[in-house]
Amino acid sequence: MVEQEVRRRPGGRSARVRASVLEAALELLLAHHLEGFRVADVADRAGVHETSIYRRWGTRENLLIDALLDATEGLRVPDTGSLRDDLTAYAQDLADFLATPVGHALERTLAVAGDDPDTRAARDRYWASRSERSQQMVVRAIERGELPDTVDPRLLIEMLVSPVHFRVLLTREPVDPAMPARLVDALLDGAVSPR
Repeated sequence: MVEQEVRRRPGGRSARVRASVLEAALELLLAHHLEGFRVADVADRAGVHETSIYRRWGTRENLLIDALLDATEGLRVPDTGSLRDDLTAYAQDLADFLATPVGHALERTLAVAGDDPDTRAARDRYWASRSERSQQMVVRAIERGELPDTVDPRLLIEMLVSPVHFRVLLTREPVDPAMPARLVDALLDGAVSPR
């Protein structure tokens, strides 16, 4: 007997259910924050059984991280052919996103999420995914010869985005429109000119 290969149709029922659950999760996260976020409420809103959510995502934290990753898919990683332009556009897009209700809620959710093993693992997956994608700007710049191969892509990206996250999360100041370009200038040219 030949075992038949099962193929999932893109955009089929499974994709619709996933989209419905992630949308419901994000809406409830925005409305109730992490403290009031319950998988049972997500299931009710999405019109699925709670057991279906646990079967697919395993934990509440995994569901939250998948919803966060889905919501941040719109954060593009520019490829303009210039590291300076890529980093400036990326920092501006990040600042714009974090200023939205969704971005603001996601930032706060990640910051206040606990440190139990499931939450920590989910948060690590989220940041690893974002970091891996954004580091490609630096890798391409190294390949083009804009930067030496001794540059640490992760550190460079962290140095770029940390001040933006600091403003939004800790000082709660707006990111002024000139800030992304100023950050990139300081990062690539240094804080002081050579003597």
